Amino acid sequence: MTKTAISRETDNLLKFDDQGLIPAVVQDFNSGQVLMVAYMNREALKLTINKGEAHFYSRSRRSLWHKGETSGNTQEVKEIFYDCDGDTLLLQVVPRGPACHTGKMSCFYRTIDGDEQSAGGGILDELAAVIKQRKKERPEGSYTTYLFDKGLDKILKKVGEETAEVIIAAKNPNNDEIIYETSDLIYHLLVLLEEKKVKLSSIQQELASRR
Repeated sequence: MTKTAISRETDNLLKFDDQGLIPAVVQDFNSGQVLMVAYMNREALKLTINKGEAHFYSRSRRSLWHKGETSGNTQEVKEIFYDCDGDTLLLQVVPRGPACHTGKMSCFYRTIDGDEQSAGGGILDELAAVIKQRKKERPEGSYTTYLFDKGLDKILKKVGEETAEVIIAAKNPNNDEIIYETSDLIYHLLVLLEEKKVKLSSIQQELASRR
């Protein structure tokens, strides 16, 4: 995010409540998944713009907080929008790790009937986001790092191997094996998409067009 200042016109349009706060919805810049909702005051918004990382205001602690300051799960801010009424912000971010304190990528991982199912893209988008992060940061000891270091030929070899494993597993009357092998295949396909710089959303759009 390019450092900038809030224009006087925009500042006048933003509607902070009587405590000087405005809700901020945080969205994954790449997947579109909603990650969390927090509050900002003017100082938190200014810090976010100047630092390029998400800062919020904690209503319980009554203090500013830098998202990920202790956990390392910071959020690089790519863009900030405000809604038509000027009373809500939307932050599009690149997360460096889970947004939720539970370890989930998104705080919205439960449906109203109690099932665990992330809002937005779900586990595939979460996995694609983690793979993208691994490619960028290349943490030592990570299998994903190993694949990217070895390059396209190694990734293609693994996709081929896992495809064969799925075919073999499909002949097994026990479905546990095909579930396991299909999960391996999908993971390696996501690595391939990241290596080729193809967004998962492009695949989702192509599938939607065929519906």
